[in-house]
Amino acid sequence: MIILFKIALITVCGIIAYQDFKERAVVWTIFPITASLFFSLHISHAPWQSTMLYALSNCLLVSTVLSILFLYSRLILKKRFLDVSLGLGDVLFFYAFALGFPTMTFVLLFVGAIFFSLLVFLVLKMGRPMETVPLAGLMGLFVVGVLVSSLFPNTPSLYIL
Repeated sequence: MIILFKIALITVCGIIAYQDFKERAVVWTIFPITASLFFSLHISHAPWQSTMLYALSNCLLVSTVLSILFLYSRLILKKRFLDVSLGLGDVLFFYAFALGFPTMTFVLLFVGAIFFSLLVFLVLKMGRPMETVPLAGLMGLFVVGVLVSSLFPNTPSLYIL
């Protein structure tokens, strides 16, 4: 059952990446599916009480990060937050991603996904001009890589506390 959740999540994150790169937008209906898959994968590894506690703390962490980004965007950059500084798809992906892992794993993967996105964007920008970062798509590719690597034997579990 766990392997089916991982394969479905790999597929959905691949779709997010494809849409974000091709159209610079992701159909919003894919994010509830993504959140459900992340949460189902998480709950299949841990009791529902701890899963709920981790999901709540991760969502609070994402809300804190988004609040800081909002204030920076409005007060320092003097720009609108949504659709200028950050896309709605990026915000929805952050929250879906927050449901998928224990807090320490989430923090490491979230930071890793942001750095991965930055590096890939900088490399892609050298080849062709890009004004915006397809953040949800790049983070989706990062998640695909993490989940594919977790399918190999002797790979440490993402859910060990």
